[in-house]
Amino acid sequence: MQAYLFVHFKETRTPEGEQVYFGISTDGYHWEKVNDGNPVLWSYKGDKGVRDFTITRTQDGRFVILATDLSLSYEFRYKYKNSWGEVKRVGSKELVMWESEDLIHWSEQKMLPIGTPDFGCMWAPDIIFDKKEGDYIIHWSSSHKDTNYDPMCIYYSRTKDFETFTSPEVLYQGENPCIDSAMYEEDGKFYLFVKGVGNPIRVFMLESENITGPWTKVEGFDECMEGVINEAYEAPTAFKMPDGKWTLMLDFFGTKEASEQGYVPFVAEKLDGGRFVRSDSDFSFPYGYKHGTILTITMEEYESLKSYKKSPNEH
Repeated sequence: MQAYLFVHFKETRTPEGEQVYFGISTDGYHWEKVNDGNPVLWSYKGDKGVRDFTITRTQDGRFVILATDLSLSYEFRYKYKNSWGEVKRVGSKELVMWESEDLIHWSEQKMLPIGTPDFGCMWAPDIIFDKKEGDYIIHWSSSHKDTNYDPMCIYYSRTKDFETFTSPEVLYQGENPCIDSAMYEEDGKFYLFVKGVGNPIRVFMLESENITGPWTKVEGFDECMEGVINEAYEAPTAFKMPDGKWTLMLDFFGTKEASEQGYVPFVAEKLDGGRFVRSDSDFSFPYGYKHGTILTITMEEYESLKSYKKSPNEH
C-alpha cells in the first residue's frame, strides 16, 4: 500500500507562509496537515522565503526538494518596488535545495547557481528522471537579459548528483510567454503542463515522444477545459492514483482572501488525450495548499510524517 506527500506553501501575507509545508494522504483524495499545519523547513538564505516546490525521490533513495528563492511578504514592496516586472528581472537568481534520507531529517539549505546573472527570476522548478540518459532534468520558468526579460519561457538543466549542472537550454518556448511547467511520463510518452501568461492566459497541456521536445499541444485538454478553467488557475501538478487514474491539481488563486486559495482537482483515466474531469467533491484539504508537488511515499514514511512534530524554535 502507498501514500502521498504534498510539499507546498501557504499564500499568507506574513513570512511564515512562504516556507515549506507538508500535507499527507493515504488515498490521494483526503489530505491531512503535518506538524499541526506549521512549517517543516524554514528559509534563512537569499530572500528568506521559498515558493513553488518540487520534490523527487532519487535513484539512490534520497529526497530532494527544490524551490524558488522569493519572498513577497518581505521584499515585494521594497526590493521589488511593488512590481512583478521587477521580480522577473532581479528575483530568484538561484534555486533553493534541501536533501533528506527519511523525510524527517533535512540537510542545511543550499543555494544552487544553475543559471547565470543574465537570467531573470528562476521560479517554479520541477524534476523528472530521464531513464534514457540516466540523469535528472530540472526545468523552470525564467526570463532572460537577451530578450529584455520578456517573454518568459521554460528552461532546463541536467544533473546526475544535484551538485553539478549542465548549462541551461530552452525546453519550451511557445508563441506566447509561459510559466509553471510540470512534466510526466506515461507509456513512453512525455506530457508537459504549463501556464500561459499571454493570449491565452490559462493552463495548457503539451506532449512529445522525447523528454526535451519538440512539443505539440494536446487539443483534447483544451476542449474539455473550455469554460472550466481560466486565468485564475496556475501551478499544475499531477500524480497517479492507486486505481491508475491521474489527478491534475490546479492552484486556484482567484479569491480575495489568501486563506481560501488552494488546489482544484481534475481526474483523467490516462494522460493520453488530456480528458480531465473536475472532481471537487471527491477531495478535501485542511487548508488552502499553494503551489507544490505530490510525491508517492510508503506507509511507513506516511506514519513517520503523521507523528512528526517540530518546535517553531528548531531550525
